[in-house]
Amino acid sequence: MVVGVNFKEIRTKKTLIGLGLGQLLSLLSTSNGFTSSELARKGINVPTSQTFLNYVLLAIIYGGIMLCRRPEIKVKWYYYFLLALVDVEANFVVVKAYQYTSLTSVMLLDCWAIPCVLVLTWVFLKTKYRLMKISGVVICIVGVVMVVFSDVHAGDRAGGSNPIKGDFLVIAGATLYAVSNATEEFVVKKNGGDTIELMTFLGFFGAIISAIQISIFERSELTAIHWSTGAVFPFLRFALTAFLFYSLVPVLLKTNGSTMFNLSLLTADMWAVMIRIFAYHEKVDWLYFLAFATTAIGLIIYSIKEKDLEEHRSGEAVDEEAERKKLIDEDGDPGS
Repeated sequence: MVVGVNFKEIRTKKTLIGLGLGQLLSLLSTSNGFTSSELARKGINVPTSQTFLNYVLLAIIYGGIMLCRRPEIKVKWYYYFLLALVDVEANFVVVKAYQYTSLTSVMLLDCWAIPCVLVLTWVFLKTKYRLMKISGVVICIVGVVMVVFSDVHAGDRAGGSNPIKGDFLVIAGATLYAVSNATEEFVVKKNGGDTIELMTFLGFFGAIISAIQISIFERSELTAIHWSTGAVFPFLRFALTAFLFYSLVPVLLKTNGSTMFNLSLLTADMWAVMIRIFAYHEKVDWLYFLAFATTAIGLIIYSIKEKDLEEHRSGEAVDEEAERKKLIDEDGDPGS
C-alpha cells in the first residue's frame, strides 16, 4: 500500500513539474514573439542580428561545458552545420514575418510545423503514425487555414502592413522549423542523446552563419539604428529568453515527452491573444478564437491519442508475451 502511494506521488510531482516547465517554455516563446513584434513596430529590421546573440550564448556556455568534459565527438560536423543553417534561416523568416502580420497569426501558424514533421519523420526516419494522429494533424491544418482567412477578413486590423505575405512567411519558417526538428531528432539519436554536444555545435555554427549573413545583408540596417537603451534591451531580452528556451526544451522532452511539449506551446497562442488585446489594445477578429479552438482540438487529438495507442500496443505486447510463456510452460509440463 505504501509503495503504491509513493509511486502515485512521484507521478503527480512529475506531471506537475512537466506542466510548470511547459508553461515556462510557453511564456518564453510568447516573450520572444512579443519582443520581435516590438522591434518590428520600432522599425528595426535585423532578424539575423536579433538571433545572433542566442547562438553565441549557446556556443560559449555549452562549449565551455563540453571542453571540461572533453568527450569524443559522436556525430560528423557537417550534420551540425546543416542543422544550424536550417535553424538560422527558420528564425530569420519567422522574425521577418513580424513586420507584416500580427503576433497572434505567427503563434497560430507555427502549428504548421507539426504536419511537416510528420511527413519528414515518416519519409526519412521511417516513423509510423496511426489514423487518429493523422486526423489530429488534419484538424490542425484546418485551424491554420482559418488564420489566413481571418487575416483576409480582418484586412488592416490584422496588426501588420501585409498580413497575407506575413502569413506565408510564417508557414515557410514553420516548414524550416520542421526540417530542423527532424534533423535534430536524427542527430540526437545518432549521438546517443548528448544534448551538450548538440547545443554546442548548433550555437557554434549558428553564430558563424549568422555573422556571415549579417555582414552581407544587415550592415546598413545596423548602422542606421539609434542604439539607445530602448533599442538594446529588446535584443538582450530576446537573446536570454531564446537561450533559456533552447536549453529547457530537451529537459521537457526527456521528462514528459513531446505530448506535453506540444500541448504546452499551444498555450502560447492564448498568451499572445492576451498581449495583443491588453498591451497593444488591438481588435482580434472572431475567426482567431475559432481557429484557436480548432487548432487546440487537433493538437489534443494528435498528442494524447498517440500516447493512448502506445500504451495499448504495449499492453497487447505484454499480454502476447504472457500467453506465449504460458503455452511454453504447458508444452514443457510432463503431464500435458
